[in-house]
Amino acid sequence: MKTKFRYQMQFCKRLGIGIFSALLFYSCVPTQKVRQANRTVPDKYSNVREGDSTNIAALNWREFFSDPYLITLIDTAMLHNQELNIMLKQIEVAQNEIKVRKGEYLPFVNLQLGGEVEKVGEYTRNGAVEKNLNIREDENFPEPLTDYSAALVATWELDVWKKLRNSKKAAVFQYLATVEGKNFMQTNLISEISEAYYELLALDNQLAIIKQNLEIQERALSMVRLQKQAARTTELAVRRFEAELLKNQSQKFEVRQQIVETENRLNFLIGSTPKPISRNSADFITTKIDTVFSGLPSQLLQNRPDIRRAEYELQATKLDVKVARANFYPSIGIRAGVGLRAFKPKFLTSTPESLIYSVVGDVVGPLINRNAIKAEYSTANTKQLQAVYEFEKMVLQGYIEVANHLSSIENLKKSYDLKTEQVQAITESIDLSTRLFQSARIEYIEVLFTQREALESKMELVETKKEQMLAKVHMYRALGGGWN
Repeated sequence: MKTKFRYQMQFCKRLGIGIFSALLFYSCVPTQKVRQANRTVPDKYSNVREGDSTNIAALNWREFFSDPYLITLIDTAMLHNQELNIMLKQIEVAQNEIKVRKGEYLPFVNLQLGGEVEKVGEYTRNGAVEKNLNIREDENFPEPLTDYSAALVATWELDVWKKLRNSKKAAVFQYLATVEGKNFMQTNLISEISEAYYELLALDNQLAIIKQNLEIQERALSMVRLQKQAARTTELAVRRFEAELLKNQSQKFEVRQQIVETENRLNFLIGSTPKPISRNSADFITTKIDTVFSGLPSQLLQNRPDIRRAEYELQATKLDVKVARANFYPSIGIRAGVGLRAFKPKFLTSTPESLIYSVVGDVVGPLINRNAIKAEYSTANTKQLQAVYEFEKMVLQGYIEVANHLSSIENLKKSYDLKTEQVQAITESIDLSTRLFQSARIEYIEVLFTQREALESKMELVETKKEQMLAKVHMYRALGGGWN
């Protein structure tokens, strides 16, 4: 017993000396310093009240949107959109990567079962020994010699430098970054669906305007034909009115094609084959635009998934630098095994004669190829600096997007009010120009111009209303709404 204890003490002493010698050799490890990311943002957005933290990003998308048809489309996309489902599988891959990294710094225990048959020559050292040595009275070694074993074998790399644990933590941050990537995709998907939906409503309204304008032009054409029969106008006026009518009839089919393409784009986003999209376009032009609350710029760091993803990736690269630096230090491993071994199966249960065990400790460190490790370490530092710039870019981009959308919402509101007055004025001028033409007080060309301007102004009004709806959606996305 004392001999075993003495042997264990000598083993530990030698292992300790080896570790100490390796530490002295590896004391000069290069260090690179990378600057910290700049997280500062302005205190408030321009044209926003000081300290107003009310933020529409806190709203669930079911609360933000009120159209039941749009909510149904988004619900369907959350289940059947292919890109979103692909991202969900990437999250599962990242989860499994965490388990892999975690298992690396825990002991590996394996069960080994073995069988072997060996025939050695008599005129070899092993053969001569076996021929003249009896292991039992009147019993020689069997020929050929068989060997059976059953053992538990354990290997364990001691994570002294936290290389394996930091690698596992980096995998956790990469997993979190993947989750934020899914959230960012969901935010963009909601935005894309709502954009296509509002575009579809606008096209429906534009098609209705074209049909109304065609009725007006058909009545005007009939009037001009009667005027020609009464010799009060010329064939040129009739032809010009016919050309204008044909032009708008052609435009009607162009809008119908745009409706089909927009419906199919929505079908693709919800993972469906082409089919009509249910919607209510009647109240589109009179839809009220609610007040948008942008909150504080500092809230972007918590609300925007792309910024949060960039931050998690930055944390992961910091840990990757530590892992790369730990490669300069030696790895310390322990291998141990215990089991039974005999040349006949019946002797396997004969203990302690068939008992075997071993304990091995080693220290392995790079000596010749340190330049490759230096290059990997330098690469890890460079990637960390890239992650710093990426994070700062995302923060700046988020702030500028919100500032642009705030300005857009305000200017679109003023533009819509003016266009509404313009449409009202030009609509009234259609009847006025028709009466003046009938009384021969103006030329037919002025009637044509008035009808054309009325159509264009109404179409522009619908387009401005669509831009207002989209600006609100874009603001919701820029503030980080839609994923919670």
